[in-house]
Amino acid sequence: MMVRSGNPVILIRMLVSAVLLVLPGTAGPGRAQSTAPSLGLQEPGPQAPPPQSTPPSSAPPAREENPGLINEMGKLFDKLPSILPPIKSPSETIDDLSRMAKPSTMVSGRVACPASSNGAPDCKQAADRLCQGQGYKEGKSLNADSAQSCSAKVLIPGRPRKPDDCRTDTFVTSALCQN
Repeated sequence: MMVRSGNPVILIRMLVSAVLLVLPGTAGPGRAQSTAPSLGLQEPGPQAPPPQSTPPSSAPPAREENPGLINEMGKLFDKLPSILPPIKSPSETIDDLSRMAKPSTMVSGRVACPASSNGAPDCKQAADRLCQGQGYKEGKSLNADSAQSCSAKVLIPGRPRKPDDCRTDTFVTSALCQN
């Protein structure tokens, strides 16, 4: 049903029905009905006094065990301080980090990666050789380059090219060296 703003009767009906719907829900606790209502007037009978609650004590009441999600999360938060490690001050954290960090230096050069047993280039050995040439103990490859090396037979005109005429060589060009 469409309501027009100019029809006051319908507006009043809607307002009254909305108020009637809201009032019983906010009236507070009501009386329980006894038997089926009769059509005549009844006088209210004697009512039992409401049960007396226990006097408030100084100790808070014990929490009931509720096996819901919120209860389980509450238990987790209660245990959280014992699970987490103690918090360190910023100076202790920096000291720990400086103890863990090894001094390292980046060096540049060009060392060929030898072929490993499976045929792939082994650039760890090349990085170690590059760092040992600079006076360090070992290194990690930071940058590598590859180039194709072909034999002089490829330059002969009219000669068909074979698969083993060219190979790809890999070189370590920079490495991170440590003592």
